[in-house]
Amino acid sequence: MKLHELKPNKGATHRKKRVGRGIGSGHGKTSTRGEKGQTSRSGDQKMPARFEGGQTPFIMRIPKRGFISPHKKVYEIVNVKVLEERFEANTEITPELLKETGLVRTGSLVKILGEGELTKPLTVKAHAFSKSAEEKITAAGGSIEKLS
Repeated sequence: MKLHELKPNKGATHRKKRVGRGIGSGHGKTSTRGEKGQTSRSGDQKMPARFEGGQTPFIMRIPKRGFISPHKKVYEIVNVKVLEERFEANTEITPELLKETGLVRTGSLVKILGEGELTKPLTVKAHAFSKSAEEKITAAGGSIEKLS
């Protein structure tokens, strides 16, 4: 077999559909768009996918409840069992270090939770700690520092 003898498998390629090229082509007159209506006209692709033809949009029809604060603090959480697995004793753990190791995504606000056990003394700097996490870190001989 030579390079110039290669050809695609049978049925793998298709001819381009040429619409609007006469009645004999089978795709003439309305050019496969059907009869009347918005989608038969040019420019119908410019409508957003959520457009409902002028009726009240779904998001406006459904009832709304509650309140979402724009100032809510969203913490990325890390458990002490993960600190036990990933870090050596006497390591200073900061949000930047947690981001580098892939334990948090942004590192902007980090909260340490107390799930699991901790046996190594660690210096942990974070924005928030649960009570159980504070107790476990200090009981293991480590220290905590709350960042503002």
